[in-house]
Amino acid sequence: MFEIFASPDAWMALLTLTFLEIILGIDNIIFISIAAGKLEKKDRKKATNIGLFLAMGMRIVLLFGITWLTKMKKPFLILDESWITGGLSWQAVILFAGGLFLLYKSTKEIREKIEDKGHDEREVTKSRSNSLTNAIVQITVINIVFSFDSILTAIGMTNGISPNPTDALILMITAVVISVVIMMLFANPVGEFVNRHPSVQVLGLSFLILIGFMLITEAAHLSHLVVFDNEIGAIPKGYLYFTIAFSIMVEFFDLRMRKNKVKTKEATVKE
Repeated sequence: MFEIFASPDAWMALLTLTFLEIILGIDNIIFISIAAGKLEKKDRKKATNIGLFLAMGMRIVLLFGITWLTKMKKPFLILDESWITGGLSWQAVILFAGGLFLLYKSTKEIREKIEDKGHDEREVTKSRSNSLTNAIVQITVINIVFSFDSILTAIGMTNGISPNPTDALILMITAVVISVVIMMLFANPVGEFVNRHPSVQVLGLSFLILIGFMLITEAAHLSHLVVFDNEIGAIPKGYLYFTIAFSIMVEFFDLRMRKNKVKTKEATVKE
């Protein structure tokens, strides 16, 4: 059942996916905190913990649902035109729609983080409630909205890792559980780190653009699409892992350099 963890690709996918799930989950933590903001102090932590459990449960349920839908590989529409040929299946349609959603969502989120900071926080603050029950209902709605990009990212990262769909599902659920546990244990430090370094979150959202594009090409590949006599192939996962690892390394070095500059400046001022 757990043979998937014997594969180096699976471990790379798990680490990358856990990182992305945490980055995507930061907004969830912030919005859960805002939704619970008007509650009494004793109820805030309770609402936040319930919210995170709901987030984990919602993502796992959606993983089962979308994974089941992606098993529908039989073409329901055959394209046979002079410029395009192929067979569309529900699996391809779901991956294609998911890719478009990730491209839209990540681009919109990057724009809001750079040009319209606090947009989502304002929307949540407008309707937050004094009642614990109402706050939990609002948190549930927030979780549904914020679960889709997380689930589609998981599917994009694990699609093709193993011929057995159950292996990919185990990998995705493991990443979701680990990320939620980390957020529950280190919600404040992780949130503060990302708020201090917004470039980390923008970097994570940029990865979603890559994953969205990869989902679109994967959908075309599964449909055996030939456009203007050119067959569309899938993007090898190794390219994606290398790009993400290289970007994280560059960001890490940049953070270290900025930290060292601050220390040098403080030391100069003291002298």
